[in-house]
Amino acid sequence: MKIALYASASAAAFFALSGQAMAQSGAAETGAESNSSDTIVVTATRREESLQDVPLAITAFSQDELSEKGIVGYEGIAFETPGTVLNQPSANFNNFTVRGITTNGYGANLQSTVTIYVDELPISANGNSTILDPTLFDVERVEFLRGPQGTLFGSGSLAGAMRFLTKSPDLDEFDTALAVDLGLTDDDSVRQRYNGMLNIPLVEDKLAVRAVGFYRHEEGWVTNVGTGIENANTLVNWGGRVIALWEPNEWASLRLMALHEESDPEDSSFINPMRGGGDRETRTSRRPDLYAGNLDSYNATLNLDLGFADFISSTTYAEFDQKFYVDLDATFNFFVPFALDADAFAESFVEEARLVSKGDSKLQWVAGLFYFSRQFDLESNQRTDPAFLAAQGLTGLSDEYFLRRRTSNDSHELAGFGELTYRFSDQFWLTAGLRYGTTKVQGFTEGGYTSDYIARALSFMPGPITITQIAPAEGAVGKESGPSYKFSASFKPADNVTTYATYSTGFRTPVVNARAGVPSFADPNDPFIIPEGADSDNLRNYEIGLKGNWLDGKLQTNVAAYYIDWNDIQVQANRVSDQVQFATNIGGARSMGFEFELDAYPTRGLSIGLNGSVNDTEVNDLTTAEAEISGAVEGIQLAFPTFQGSVYLKYVHPITDNISAFYTVNARHVGDYPNQFPFVPGQPGVPSPTYTTTEAYQAVNMSLGANIGDHIKASLYVENLTDDHSIIYSHPEAFADSRASTLRPRTIGLRFNYDY
Repeated sequence: MKIALYASASAAAFFALSGQAMAQSGAAETGAESNSSDTIVVTATRREESLQDVPLAITAFSQDELSEKGIVGYEGIAFETPGTVLNQPSANFNNFTVRGITTNGYGANLQSTVTIYVDELPISANGNSTILDPTLFDVERVEFLRGPQGTLFGSGSLAGAMRFLTKSPDLDEFDTALAVDLGLTDDDSVRQRYNGMLNIPLVEDKLAVRAVGFYRHEEGWVTNVGTGIENANTLVNWGGRVIALWEPNEWASLRLMALHEESDPEDSSFINPMRGGGDRETRTSRRPDLYAGNLDSYNATLNLDLGFADFISSTTYAEFDQKFYVDLDATFNFFVPFALDADAFAESFVEEARLVSKGDSKLQWVAGLFYFSRQFDLESNQRTDPAFLAAQGLTGLSDEYFLRRRTSNDSHELAGFGELTYRFSDQFWLTAGLRYGTTKVQGFTEGGYTSDYIARALSFMPGPITITQIAPAEGAVGKESGPSYKFSASFKPADNVTTYATYSTGFRTPVVNARAGVPSFADPNDPFIIPEGADSDNLRNYEIGLKGNWLDGKLQTNVAAYYIDWNDIQVQANRVSDQVQFATNIGGARSMGFEFELDAYPTRGLSIGLNGSVNDTEVNDLTTAEAEISGAVEGIQLAFPTFQGSVYLKYVHPITDNISAFYTVNARHVGDYPNQFPFVPGQPGVPSPTYTTTEAYQAVNMSLGANIGDHIKASLYVENLTDDHSIIYSHPEAFADSRASTLRPRTIGLRFNYDY
């Protein structure tokens, strides 16, 4: 009944809109152009350049394209970007993998290998931190840069960088936009997404304000048999931003932005496919697992035209509150109640000032300074179950927490960077980039207490639990300085074809282990001592590419081949006795592959997009000691598919002078790949019980809609048409019972967009 009512309402709304539009006058968007010859401009090199002339593998999305394809977050971006896989087993649990540069899809304690930016603010962090999935509405552009971006984007861009660029106010025109998405998932879960924008010029040509707001309420599809809640993984996400732009004269502008976003899933989407009598969307935990976050960000960007160059100063301050609550009962096979409640607060400051040359001279350049500071405060509380304490005769705890630990981590990065391009002619130019920076990290223990709860519970020792206070301590300083390079040669044999060869490097910051030297709380006699941390790893990328526009714009291509040498790999290891995680380094790996993007416009109204990648990775440098500590094996494949790709078809057909219908199909295939190294870290030759491969999967999305005049677009859609339930992620650690995830089940719905 619920399905029938929803489908009827959706269809009625859709045809009502179409009927209303029949009476309107004006010219409809027919989509009748046979090609797409508009120049795509990106700022991936910190200056505006044609996408075709940038010697990098870049996939760019305009807001129109995002809206057309129903892309509202990371999942849709990964769907459309070759050489990219998103590890997103639950909301706000996000890690991108590009070109195979990862050892697993989690990277606990390690800086992400792909930096995610909202304008100039990096929001990506460590693998065991909450990373928000920002709402993509009213953005200027999304740029996904593949390959290391160390020279212009610093640490963390080891494999690439993704940039969400928000749209600035229009100084001349009043504008408003509305986007509504109502969907139904798995027969009984309603998805609601509402987005709105208002642009108001306050002083003509001088001052304007643009406000964006959004609200998402998406009912879940996973049943938690432990808590007894159906559709437990419901997501509530809301927020907005306000941007003011002031241009007092033709040579100066000031842009101010305030952004707030809250993302509050009610439970995790992790599942255990072995539970629930064959129902794959089932999980268990004593309480809901929570990966929630609140982000506040404030930015001021000053732009001055100095004649010979533009001066840009971007200053950002941000605060990020997050919860990382997870049931760890599976650590001891459910015999000992064990859970982690981690509350964290990150305070970040980013300043980047740069000069960008102007004019059409043969020498073009960018030079700048970058400073980044982040303080990360963490309250890590481990809890048991009062009923278990009573049953076992364990006393001495004032509440359910048997460990409380307060730590902080300070990170600083200071760098100077520059890039020079010299054009010997319109057909040939060279580019060189350099970044020299210093990164410093230091951990502090603020206090708290630990106890012998685990040891007593495992050995059936009733009585008072021994509480031991944790003394404040200052951790070791991890500090590294050094350069990152980029060199490229570009050759343009014809106006419509650009080829390039690029050498580039990337790095991650060193890691300081918060529990360095701390003995095991489960086995005080465990001889293994956690090291101080891990040094920065480094990466060298060799790449050739071709970008072309053929057949009078009817065919556009972007292809790249690469070879990557990855050394001193930062890896996450676990102490066996108590599963405490720590970071260390191992030898090296190589990754080589081929990526392609093709866009064709073979006939009037028809467009076809095809993208994909073929990749071959393996660990190729490993000592016996490194194999023992990491569980790796020389020759093992990294956690990335050999092949992944997608195809997109759109056909636009005019119905009246004012209405055009469109039909779209978007299909993606991702091959299987190992989820981690095959052996237990610290136990040589012992197969890891959590080692597995993900399942190859196919996802198909379709839509049928209408463009009504210049302002209205409405469509019916279905996502995951075949209702694929493949396991697309498997967590590499055994502490949780529910470690897998699937695609969101089949979702049908209605999208409505209005742009004044």
